[in-house]
Amino acid sequence: MQKSEPKIQKLDQVFFQRNAVEVAKELIGAELLVGGTGGIIVEAEAYLVDDPASHSFGGRSLRNGSMFGPPGLAYVYLSYGIHWCLNTVCLPGSAVLIRALEPRTGISLMQARRGISNIRLLCSGPGRLCQALGIDGGHDGAPLNRQPFALRKVTGSSPLVIGKRIGISRAMDEPWRFGLQESNFVSRKF
Repeated sequence: MQKSEPKIQKLDQVFFQRNAVEVAKELIGAELLVGGTGGIIVEAEAYLVDDPASHSFGGRSLRNGSMFGPPGLAYVYLSYGIHWCLNTVCLPGSAVLIRALEPRTGISLMQARRGISNIRLLCSGPGRLCQALGIDGGHDGAPLNRQPFALRKVTGSSPLVIGKRIGISRAMDEPWRFGLQESNFVSRKF
């Protein structure tokens, strides 16, 4: 009996047109590429429209405008004036922060961008991830299903670990941080 080939699902607007918590869970194990660099999403956090920790909590602004666009857009913002962070827009005002990747494609370019050789540290954190993938504010509002982005999932589920979100000062107790079980590439252990 032959093993069947895994099915590859391109993630489109319909995939993201749901609750950000559900989307965050299902993004674990998906492949994210940006301009030929990337890897497997191993950590993500959900932020909802009525969530005090979400950028959308106070309503639409110039900074968070992409969060109120159609599902499946990139919401990219500058954190602490230093690090770019990539989110996927879900229902209006909600998004999923991509916190970490397991690098698989374009590793030498990612190493050059980050100025390090340690593969485990290339994309372990939202700022590191964006630097390694070359993501900046010019990507804000771009569709995730078009170049330079490629986002796809192998059908099936990945073993998850769940925890509280990190790096925030409000609504810290929500268990909306998801990771790939036993991954050495997450930004912080669960």
